[in-house]
This record gives sequence, structure tokens and C-alpha cells, in this order.
Amino acid sequence: MRRRMIIFLATVACFVSITFHGIEQKVAAATQNDYPIILVHGLAGWDRNEALGYKYWGGFYDIQQTLKQKGYPVYTATVGPFASNWDRAAELYAYIKGGTVDYGAAHAARENHARYGRTYPGIYKQWSDANKIHLVGHSMGGLTIRQLTTMLEDGNAEEQAYYKAHPEQGISPLFAGKKHSIQSVTTIATPNNGTSFAENENVLVPVIRNMVTGMSALSGNALHPIIYDFKLDQFGIKRQPNETLPAYNNRVFKSAIWKTDDISSYDLSVEGVIKNQANLQTKSDVYYFSYTGQATRQTLLTKQEVPMITMFPAFVPASNYMNSFRKTASNGMKIDNTWAANDGLVNVVSSYYPFGVSAKKADANPVKGQWNYYPVKQGWDHLDFIGMGDKLPSVVNTFYLDIVKTVTNLPK
Repeated sequence: MRRRMIIFLATVACFVSITFHGIEQKVAAATQNDYPIILVHGLAGWDRNEALGYKYWGGFYDIQQTLKQKGYPVYTATVGPFASNWDRAAELYAYIKGGTVDYGAAHAARENHARYGRTYPGIYKQWSDANKIHLVGHSMGGLTIRQLTTMLEDGNAEEQAYYKAHPEQGISPLFAGKKHSIQSVTTIATPNNGTSFAENENVLVPVIRNMVTGMSALSGNALHPIIYDFKLDQFGIKRQPNETLPAYNNRVFKSAIWKTDDISSYDLSVEGVIKNQANLQTKSDVYYFSYTGQATRQTLLTKQEVPMITMFPAFVPASNYMNSFRKTASNGMKIDNTWAANDGLVNVVSSYYPFGVSAKKADANPVKGQWNYYPVKQGWDHLDFIGMGDKLPSVVNTFYLDIVKTVTNLPK
């Protein structure tokens, strides 16, 4: 009996080994590049080790591991959940490449925060022009990866001028530019032209402040707390050892972050994106893809957009606000009825692609320097795209499997 059991287990092990080896061979044979795929979270996102194991990418499931099991080199990056697009791009660079975050001497002086941040070991230290990566960003993560891509190629004139005047202080390679190390950029439910919800600072900023206050008691003192880490060290927003909660909260509210535009709420707004256009360029040597969801429907009588019954309940007030918000932006662009449809946090029209760039419906022949946008996924709200909504895990996993198949089949 024991001998038969050993033979049975050996047979099963052999079958499993052959099966998974076959899958990996199929994946390898079907791809044209083996560049790593980096997932970048949006506003309020968190690290894989936070939230008691509840994943930003997948919730109770794990999108990263599912894709890895299929043979794809997928990694999850972590940046400041409420930081500005600039700060997040600097953090993302250090998180991938390894090293200490350098926000830039000129930027830090202007925004009144520390120049240097945390130090990371790097998830892909060999990253270079020869060893490129694919970037996939959800929500604000899409803006962050667009900014990182632009900075890598163009650098930053202000930081370069500061370095020229103060060579002893050095400059981050990120701001030096002339790097072509991004193969593709994929944005998911990203406000590529800003979101009208973020235009209301009286609503959005207090929400962020209240989150900091309410979550601070759970965050703890460790560098990687098991609940939540706000990662705003550059502004001094970090609970110190033996610091009382009231003292910590008082310091949070007095922080310089609330007195500047160097914060996520501004960078997510329409005006913030307009002001930041120089750092959100479409580069001619990079492939661009975008995915958009819609969780509103048009009523028969009034033709107004209203939230679908399946929309995440907490998004309903924001969705209703966006449905009725109208404005003429500083560049003359009108936020009108075409901006009404949304996924609960992001306007559909804003998610397709940046206004004014070359774009086409996605097909089997993507072109570098041109945005390839996919059909709107009807009934998908902002959280459905990361596996926290009402979509089955198998549906969400298939969605991401299609993304990685697309980018890994791009020619080198």
C-alpha cells in the first residue's frame, strides 16, 4: 500500500511538473520580450505587506501572483498614497532601481520639504536602456508612470540648473534625463486629463485629512506597519516613537503639505494636469495603452448620467457631483455634458487618452508614440479594475492576463 502511494504521488508530481513546465514554455514562446511588468497603485494605495495582507491589486486575491504563476515577470511597486505626482515619480524610480529617494534639490526647496526620502533595495536593479520595463498604472498610478517616463527622457531643467549652480550637492540620474528605458505605458481608469471630482478641494482635501487622522491610530510606529503607511516622511508626517496621537494629529494638520500644490489632490484635478503638461508628454519611443470603465447610465427622460446600482456605494456622492459639475478650464477647455459619464471617481472622457495627442482604437498593430485605447468597459467602476468590486476574480485575472500578453508581445 505504501509503495503504491509513493508511486501515485510521484506520478502526480511528475504530471504537475510537466504541466507547469509546458505553460511556461508556451508563455515564453508567445512573447517577443521578457521585460518586467511593474504595477503602480493609485491614490490611497498600499504595499503588499500592509492592510493585513489585503492586496491593492486583487483584494482577497493576488493579481501579481496569478500572473507570475503564468510565467510573467510581474512586480508591485509602492509609492506615497497621497503624495504629488512629482514625489511619486521620484519614489517609483528609487523603488524600481534601488537607492534613496531624491525629490530634487530645487523641488524640495520650493515645496518646503526634505530632499531625500526612504531607501529601497530595488526590485529590478539592472533596469537600463537595454533592460527596459513595462509600466501599468491604475488611477493616479497612470499619471505617475507617465511622469516618470517623461522625466527619464527629458530630465528636468530646473534641477539641472540648480545642479550647475551647486555641483557639490549632486543630482539624481532621474533629473539628468536621456534615458530610454520604458517599453510601454498602460493606464487603467486614469484621469489622463484630470478628474472633475478633484476640482472640489473643499470635499477632496478634507477626506484626505480625515483619512490621515482616522488611520494614524492603526498605522503604528514601524517603517512597514501591518495596517497602513502614509509615506509622507518628506513633510515630517510620520508618527514618532512615544508621540501621543493628539500631538501627531496636530503636527499633521500644521504640515506644509496642505499649503502647497505638491499633493495628490491638486495633481488629480483638471487644472493640476493642465499645469503639469510638461511632465506628462507622450514619447515617440514608447507604446501607450489605456483602459476605461463606466458605472453610470443615462436616464430616458432627463438624459442625465446617474450611478448604476452596482457602483461602489462610497463613490455615489462623487459620481453625482461629477455628473453635474461644469466649468471652463484655464486653457479654455469646457467641462460640459461630455464629462458627465464616469466610473465613480474618474470621468470617462478623461480616461481614454490625453487630449491633443495621436490616438486610435486599440488593434493588433500598436504604434509607438500613439495612444491605443480600448472600448469602455460598461458596468465597471473604479474599484472593479483592481478586483475589489463585484467582478469575479476570474474576470479580473483575464483582464490583466490580456494586458501582459499585449505588452510582452511588443517587439523589442
